Amino acid sequence: MLDNGLIMVCIILVINIVYVSFNTIRMILTLKGQRYLAALISTVEVVIYVVGLGLVLDNLNEIQNLIAYAVGFGLGVMVGMKIEEKLALGYITVNVITKGYDTDVANAVREEGYGVTSWVASGREGSRLNMQILTPRKSELRLYELIKSIDPKAFIITYEPKAIHGGFWVRAVRKGKLPQ
Repeated sequence: MLDNGLIMVCIILVINIVYVSFNTIRMILTLKGQRYLAALISTVEVVIYVVGLGLVLDNLNEIQNLIAYAVGFGLGVMVGMKIEEKLALGYITVNVITKGYDTDVANAVREEGYGVTSWVASGREGSRLNMQILTPRKSELRLYELIKSIDPKAFIITYEPKAIHGGFWVRAVRKGKLPQ
């Protein structure tokens, strides 16, 4: 079976897509502090890597194998990113600055189940409502749409918090009462 050049190219391509996808997921899990799951994935990842690299090195005279390895690597990065996007691990903090000062915006976001801390901010053209919202990454797009439906000109900045402690948020996480 491995004597057929096309089958060999396909095997190398698939192996590298799987390997690099695992690599991407492992890196993300490591950054999110999921060390045991990351270690388990890395064990599988290295076996896949050795098999794929071995196939290429055993057949270095076949340029199509090297090309399949390189293309599989690139596709693996894209597949890994898509998988991570679907998993949407962790939380994000969304800072929102509205066009004017209107507490109804914060209340509308709260009614949808989000925890909102708000305060008056001073902008170049007067008072603004500044809101800080913490949400699971899975809820990110739904939150953006909600904010834009209330204030299409809202200024939105997103970042990932390193650690979370205390407040409404921690109690809601424990009770499983967060927007999904």
